[in-house]
Amino acid sequence: MKELSNIKFWLFDLDNTLYSGDTKVFDQVDKKMSKFISDKLKVSLEEAKKIQKNYFHEYNTTLNGMIKNHDIDANEFLEFVHDVDLGFLKKDDALKDQIAKLEGKKIIFTNGSRAHASNVTSKIGIEQLFDGVFDIVDSDFYPKPSVKPYKKIIENYKIKPEYCIFFEDIARNLKPAYELGMKTVWIENSEPWASKYSDAEFINYRTGSLTKFLKEINENR
Repeated sequence: MKELSNIKFWLFDLDNTLYSGDTKVFDQVDKKMSKFISDKLKVSLEEAKKIQKNYFHEYNTTLNGMIKNHDIDANEFLEFVHDVDLGFLKKDDALKDQIAKLEGKKIIFTNGSRAHASNVTSKIGIEQLFDGVFDIVDSDFYPKPSVKPYKKIIENYKIKPEYCIFFEDIARNLKPAYELGMKTVWIENSEPWASKYSDAEFINYRTGSLTKFLKEINENR
C-alpha cells in the first residue's frame, strides 16, 4: 500500500460501500421505487418492477429513466424512495477510526440524495468526517457511470485525479474514475449487476472490507 501514500482525495460511494450490503438497506429503497412507479403510472407492482429494472439498466438509475420518460418531480421521487428504516444500521467505530486517520479531502459521491447520505452516515457515526457530499442533484441528474458527474466533482472540489482514490461497489462505475486518472477500489459483492466488469483492467484494487483496506493504507503511510 506504499503506492497509495500520496493520496489526498478520497471519494466514497454511499450505499453498500460505507456500510455492508448485507444490511439490505437498499432492498428497502428498491421496494419503495417499485411502489412509487406503481402509484405514478397506475400499474401493478409486478409491472412497476419490470419498468424499474429496465430503466436502471438503460439509464443507469431508475430516477433518470422516470425523468426522461415521464417527467416526474425528481425531488418527490428521492424523498419518497429514501424514506426507509435505518434502525438496524449500527455505529461503526472501526470504520470511523480509519476514515478519521485519512489525510486530505473526504467526499461522498452518490447517485442517491444528500438527505439519504446524511441519514446513513449519521446512523453509522461518520457524518462529521466528510468534507462534502456530491449527490444526484449536484450531478444535474446525470448518474454514475456517465462521465459528466466525475468531471463536475473534480471541478467542484478541485480534485487532482492522480492523487485521488475512489471506492465503489458497482464495478462499472469505476471505469470513468480510472480513465480520468484516479485509483479505483471495488468493494466486493455477489450482486450480478454490481459485480459485472469486476475483472476489468480499470479496477486497481478489490476488497471485501473497506475498514481493513483503509487500515492497511493508514498503517503504511
